[in-house]
Amino acid sequence: SMSSQYLYRIAPTRDGFLLGSTPEEDAIVSEHSQYLKALTEQGIVLLAGRTLHTDETSHGLVILKADSEEQARALMENDPAVKVGVFHAELLPFSVALASKKILLDSET
Repeated sequence: SMSSQYLYRIAPTRDGFLLGSTPEEDAIVSEHSQYLKALTEQGIVLLAGRTLHTDETSHGLVILKADSEEQARALMENDPAVKVGVFHAELLPFSVALASKKILLDSET
């Protein structure tokens, strides 16, 4: 079956997280980054990133490929930061309509 695309949105669970995270939270966020890096290298994650502000609208996005919504949900729920509740997450079906080859070149500063 052809894989579909999904987006999951993550945001800190704790108020004040973005202004000061604990060493425990930092360790989990580091695991979260390694998890997404591995999935990107496997071709599952297409794009991941976060907004750079610190108010309550701040969030991250992960766009990924999965064979089913169940598989996409499992990938999201196994994200270390989601699993332990540092981030809460919501899954949405998604479709990339346009993508620029420049996306990574422009972000490599």
